[in-house]
Amino acid sequence: MNNIREPAPALLRVIAVLEFPSILIGKLAGWLILPLVGALVYEVTARYVFNSPTIWAYDVTYMLGGTLFMLGSAYALQTGSHVKADFLMAALRPRWQALIDVVLYLVLYFPAMFLFLDYGLRFAAQSWSQHETYPQSPWMPIIYPLKTVIPITLVLLLIQGVAELIKAVWVLRNDAPFPKSE
Repeated sequence: MNNIREPAPALLRVIAVLEFPSILIGKLAGWLILPLVGALVYEVTARYVFNSPTIWAYDVTYMLGGTLFMLGSAYALQTGSHVKADFLMAALRPRWQALIDVVLYLVLYFPAMFLFLDYGLRFAAQSWSQHETYPQSPWMPIIYPLKTVIPITLVLLLIQGVAELIKAVWVLRNDAPFPKSE
């Protein structure tokens, strides 16, 4: 008889539903690398081949890069790609790893995410109400859509955090690693 417990199918469905936005948005955000590289190549070509730099490329690249980074963060959490003290955690049994995860999610992660979300929503709303532009740029691009990505990212991180907490609680109860998502 196999001693390794498997999560109930209903639990796996809940995890899949919670992880779906992170996976979908993360993979879609990955495509932002193409216009990001395109803008950089265009700027380098315009600047060094035609001696005619653009006024917009810098702004477009930091906006695309920031959006890619932010929208990909929940996917990185889902895949376990975020930086953490793996060298310490690897020495522990799954149950101890899960206990540390549960405590850190409840004590640090969720309170911080809710604080950031509160601030991020106000930050984005103020930007929209002022139709904010970026005054340090000669192009003066609108900045409020970029600031809207902040609360969207935080909602994605909260949803993914719930999935990670559920997985950690399961591991804590079963003292076995949670099966990897597909």
